[in-house]
Amino acid sequence: MIDDIDRKILMILQENARTSNADIARAVSMAPSAVLERVRKLERRGVVAGYEARIDPAAVALDLTAFSFVKTEEPVGAFDTGEQLAAIPGVQEVHYVAGTAAYLIKVRAPGTRALAELLKVIGRLPAVRDTNTTVVLHTVKETGALPLDPPTEEK
Repeated sequence: MIDDIDRKILMILQENARTSNADIARAVSMAPSAVLERVRKLERRGVVAGYEARIDPAAVALDLTAFSFVKTEEPVGAFDTGEQLAAIPGVQEVHYVAGTAAYLIKVRAPGTRALAELLKVIGRLPAVRDTNTTVVLHTVKETGALPLDPPTEEK
């Protein structure tokens, strides 16, 4: 169970995983040793799944983002194609979805030619039957942070 203090700690870590233990302790009005123990428990329980750096895609020449629905001919509940998609460089996210397509994937590429080559690789997977791709023109919001604030009730 996540209590309010754990929730506050998680919100701080989501905003900046490099926040010092002392700064977190001040923010939640606890001793640094107690905060460290809470963070370690959250990590052991898998609530904190890991830490990573967010890199500006344009800074590493991956300016083009696209989403693609991937239709397959694999049995319902089989994830072999999803695992194959996940192994392709440039595929950033793979989601098994309900609907006419089996997967929704997010890809990054340096440009449209590279995207076309990436889609050819995807199309060559044995179970893939079709893709429907949408190119992103401008990203308004992109985050991996979860909305941990407790929902407010409307009156």
